[in-house]
Amino acid sequence: MSAASWIAVDWGLSNLRAWVIGADGDILDKRVSGQGVNTLARDAFEAALLDLIGDALPETGRMTILVCGNAGAREGWAEAPYRAVPSAPPGVAQATRALTLDPRLDIRILPGLKQMKPPDVMRGEETQIAGVFAARPNFDGVICLPGTHTKWAQVSAREVVSFRTFMTGEIFALLEKRSVLRHVVGDGWDDAAFAEAVGEGMSRPAPLASNLFSLRAEALLAGLAPDAARARLSGLLIGMELAGARAYWLGQPVLIVGEVGIAQAYRTALAAQGAMVETIDAEAVTLGGLVAARAGMKDAAP
Repeated sequence: MSAASWIAVDWGLSNLRAWVIGADGDILDKRVSGQGVNTLARDAFEAALLDLIGDALPETGRMTILVCGNAGAREGWAEAPYRAVPSAPPGVAQATRALTLDPRLDIRILPGLKQMKPPDVMRGEETQIAGVFAARPNFDGVICLPGTHTKWAQVSAREVVSFRTFMTGEIFALLEKRSVLRHVVGDGWDDAAFAEAVGEGMSRPAPLASNLFSLRAEALLAGLAPDAARARLSGLLIGMELAGARAYWLGQPVLIVGEVGIAQAYRTALAAQGAMVETIDAEAVTLGGLVAARAGMKDAAP
């Protein structure tokens, strides 16, 4: 750990991830904690970070720690004001410095991006977009960032031009765990059921509420398998999202951040519509974005 030069941090709502970076840019260690922003009061952030990376800090001097994600939200460690699109992903020059008790900590929190019309915000995804630009310098098109709140970002000339957020993942989680559908959905997956439901959700989004209840009814009356019910629930919701996001992906090259799980589901759904779609590793672009954001710091080394 004595060779550590700086620390990259992705602080989300549910999890905290840190990479200890050496002077040559090599990753000396990766740390993960369940102390996400949703679990912490404002005065608990410093202690949570020290629990995770305290042994990587120097005995004397200061260590630069560059943070992206919801640590910069209003309810986070220190609010990092949004920057308006069109904009390049913010770098260290736009970061907010958080006050600390430990003199070894030099905390820089990156801001998110905002869009006034229609109103929208992102935190963390802008750093992943910076990582996409680092990996694909000439990419122009649409970046899809699936998750609890999926983002669709139109990018050109290494700037975010516009973006839209869909709460599809959160709606799925609420329906899966807290609605009447919790009695009929399983933990597995059915590819054919998903594909069929995506098509239905795209072509007929209006009766979504009725189609969702039909999953419950079909399970009771016709023995709909739990895995098929779960895949159809996801497919109906993603299909409705694709209908709403059509202006972003139709006729555009689409790069999905992520290669497994929900990202793969989005790729399958888009490919079925004839979209030009690729995937890229989410962790790689997150770290790549933090590295790119730090590149402008001249005095970062402790």
